[in-house]
Amino acid sequence: MLNYFQILILALIQGACELLPVSSSAHVIAAEKLMKLDPSSPEMTMLLVMLHTGTMFAVIVYFWKGWKRDYFASSRQVQWFAIQIIIATFCTGVVYLGLKVLIEKIFMRGAAHAEVEDLFSNLRLIAGSLAMVGVLIIYAGWREEKSPRHSEIQPAHSIWIGLVQGICVPFRGFSRSGATISTGLLLGLPKQKLEEFSFALAVVLTPLAIAQEAHRLIKAHSLSQESALHLLTPGLVGMIFSFVAGLVALKWLSRWLEAGRWKFFGYYCLAAAAGVLALHFALPH
Repeated sequence: MLNYFQILILALIQGACELLPVSSSAHVIAAEKLMKLDPSSPEMTMLLVMLHTGTMFAVIVYFWKGWKRDYFASSRQVQWFAIQIIIATFCTGVVYLGLKVLIEKIFMRGAAHAEVEDLFSNLRLIAGSLAMVGVLIIYAGWREEKSPRHSEIQPAHSIWIGLVQGICVPFRGFSRSGATISTGLLLGLPKQKLEEFSFALAVVLTPLAIAQEAHRLIKAHSLSQESALHLLTPGLVGMIFSFVAGLVALKWLSRWLEAGRWKFFGYYCLAAAAGVLALHFALPH
């Protein structure tokens, strides 16, 4: 039975890691396994949905002033910003759906009710994804330019960022923010604009992810109104904790990004990959 102390721990992990380029999913799944919780249960699914909602609100609160200054000051800016978001999100959807079909129909062929979500608790795959994004972050940090070549995000940049983001979605451990910001740094974009753009994409994707997860929950379990409310209450508590932790994490991320310490998140991802792999071999199968 999930208790409020466990909710607090998971919310703090989700809130902090969701908005840092270190993959919240990898950390939350590892914590759940250490707590001997079942990530596929209705309680854990509902809790994760609510935790993502909390971090989405943290992103909106933290970046609102920057978005108003850089993207909402005029109708032309709003239009340009919306176009870049649509381009990136469309590219993300194309890549994700393509990978989903490839994984479910080819790599998981023969498995009953195969879903790409079945990979989410595979610790070896999570460790590999963490290692890959760690290498990308380190490479981007070393190649980071003192003076960016571009002052604004252009459609070609949005396409590349969207394509890379699409690769992140089905693979837990492959940090979305770590991959998208690193891609932008390699394209010669300014750090502040990259950070704002990356998390604006997260605000667009989060409701879609919440809707998909809620649909899977309803489809997999017959929940009455009473049981749904029972699951919602701890989720609301977790959402508040993840919101607060998310705000703190965003301030930390901004300071490290501006100070040129981006590559250190990559070193952490490599260490985390080793830790997740060790956990895989330590836990009974």
